[in-house]
Amino acid sequence: MKVHTFTAVIHREDDLYVATCPEVGTVSQGATIDDAIAGLKEATELYLEEFPPSHLDRPLLTTFEASYA
Repeated sequence: MKVHTFTAVIHREDDLYVATCPEVGTVSQGATIDDAIAGLKEATELYLEEFPPSHLDRPLLTTFEASYA
């Protein structure tokens, strides 16, 4: 069994936390951050069982500034 470290990007929507894995495109949600990550792990493992990747690239994460009124 292969093990790979993935990225979880988490944001809050109303009363839930939403977790996304940018390497694979899986998404999950939960009442807590831990719940959202646990669901994301499960969703990602199920996805990878069905669609094993030929290679995995780490996303480039950065920040930027935007103006708004």
